[in-house]
Amino acid sequence: MSDMARMVVELKLEIDKEPSCSKSVNETVNGSHQFTIKGYSFAKGMGSGKCISSDIFTVGGYDWAIYFYPNGKNPEDSSMYVSVFIALASDGTDVMALFELTLLDQSGKGKHKVHSHFDRALESGPYSLKYKGSMWGYKRFFRRTSLETSDYIKNDCLIMNYTVGVVRTRLEGPKQYSIIVPQSNMGRGLKEIMEAEVGCDIVFRVGDESFRAHKLILAARSPVFRAQFFGLVGDRNLDEVMVNDIDPTIFKVSYGFYLCLSFNILV
Repeated sequence: MSDMARMVVELKLEIDKEPSCSKSVNETVNGSHQFTIKGYSFAKGMGSGKCISSDIFTVGGYDWAIYFYPNGKNPEDSSMYVSVFIALASDGTDVMALFELTLLDQSGKGKHKVHSHFDRALESGPYSLKYKGSMWGYKRFFRRTSLETSDYIKNDCLIMNYTVGVVRTRLEGPKQYSIIVPQSNMGRGLKEIMEAEVGCDIVFRVGDESFRAHKLILAARSPVFRAQFFGLVGDRNLDEVMVNDIDPTIFKVSYGFYLCLSFNILV
């Protein structure tokens, strides 16, 4: 195993020793819709239980719609109150959500009428809409006579904002570490060092020619050289070896082929 591979294994072992962990994150996906009712006075005589609905809008992967009841949702209120509701308009079960209803003050004073889940602690948690058509809102949102004399109506126009925050839960696991180990080019580097004769410390005398080499590289590939250069009976100071009975050309080819094959750099 190479040093780089051993280091990667050791690093992986260290990572594996870390305790496992995960985190559940609960958060809201928020979106708003502004619903404007022009010609309010023409709608207020439509009768109890009848409503004006907004266009459908999407928040958190679900469709929603706003319903405004000019004469109230319940007949027993004798049209004394206006009612406002938001409804789940798409298929879904137990959709958890927060809501904020804002009736806009059109006088420019900024005294909007706000009912919000977002800025207070929820003792029982978010509101749960059980199925398509489930509603959240106010049966007695505003006394009708008070609304019609307020700054919330201007030029027979009423404007409201509805903000929806759909509760989502996501799980965060431990970070995954990925270490890319590059392909080793050590053999090619050694070949370049040998060809450039950098750091050579041994010379082979073959006939009339000399071949410079590296003791460590030879010892790494041959137990004979390891014993001769670094063994108990070897000579550490040896810097020259006489080679007889071989043609220099053959020695050069054999020596180069042996080292290149040994280090997998025969390319």
